[in-house]
Amino acid sequence: MGETIRLGDYRKGRKNRRPTYFNRDELNRILNVYSKRVAAGEWRDYAIDHTGDFAIFSIFRHSHERPVFGIAKSVYGTSTKRVDYALFDGQNRIKKSSDLNDLLNYFEKRLVLVKG
Repeated sequence: MGETIRLGDYRKGRKNRRPTYFNRDELNRILNVYSKRVAAGEWRDYAIDHTGDFAIFSIFRHSHERPVFGIAKSVYGTSTKRVDYALFDGQNRIKKSSDLNDLLNYFEKRLVLVKG
């Protein structure tokens, strides 16, 4: 038979910390950008993951592929909570900011065809 392990002891240093989640306002802002791209036919699916110190909103072009973009939220500090956001293109970090709106402005930039 196996040995009993207390999860609190197993997760060293995470006894009193709560997992990181997107709050309602953050999700509304992200989903606003997401819905515009879905309506344009560019994106098709999304997933939200909570992996301990990170919350990640993954965006997919097709349901069975890897994410095209990922928006990550991380919280640092114990007494003063500092929130950082990062935008990923696959595994490459495109942008990092402490303001979610600044990060989401990346998607507002449209490429324009220039005739030469």
